[in-house]
Amino acid sequence: MQRQFKAITAITLAATLALTGCASINEGMQSTGSGTAIGAGLGALAGAAIGAATAGKHETRSILTGAAIGAAAGAGGGYVWSQRMQAQKTAMEKATAGTGIDVSKTTDNRLKLDIPADVSFDSNSYAIKSNFRPILDKFAQTLQANTITTVNIIGHTDSTGNDAINNPLSVNRAASTRDYLTARGVSSSRFTIEGMGSRQPVASNATEAGKAQNRRVEVFIGEPVTH
Repeated sequence: MQRQFKAITAITLAATLALTGCASINEGMQSTGSGTAIGAGLGALAGAAIGAATAGKHETRSILTGAAIGAAAGAGGGYVWSQRMQAQKTAMEKATAGTGIDVSKTTDNRLKLDIPADVSFDSNSYAIKSNFRPILDKFAQTLQANTITTVNIIGHTDSTGNDAINNPLSVNRAASTRDYLTARGVSSSRFTIEGMGSRQPVASNATEAGKAQNRRVEVFIGEPVTH
């Protein structure tokens, strides 16, 4: 019973210390989000729980060590939603109005552009369409206004054809988008690209309308948390 009480007390203390520390870390950060503090707090709780589960005779020390490691992991990564990110979202909403491109904020504080293929690429092609270029031009301007952000571009296809066709096509669509932006002065070091082929549909491939939704490019822009 005494051992169990020590474990519970240590977990409570560890979580409290971690959350207090994260509040200090984030104090003064120009942001409308609180992902870092939440991440660190959850990390502390997870670390404390692991420490409690594996503790030997030095239970309190093990739990506090686990909490410290967990808090560091939870606070060390992730993204911040700053005023710069909000300004970029507003600018892209204006630039894409009426185009079918969806602009949103993700739960992990990133800006997401969901670009259907009828805006960006013809079927079975990775050549950027002419009506997509002005949108990418504006996007490049917003990226240059917030130079610390990172950009992940993910290409997708519908289920027509096989993986031997769809996998490279999805990568090439992401690469074409990146190359267009780098040609307009955005550093290539800020980009990562992926191709998912047909593996992540957002609609049924049984209809043409569904296939059209699945042929898309997703762009995620994140401002990394810095301490």
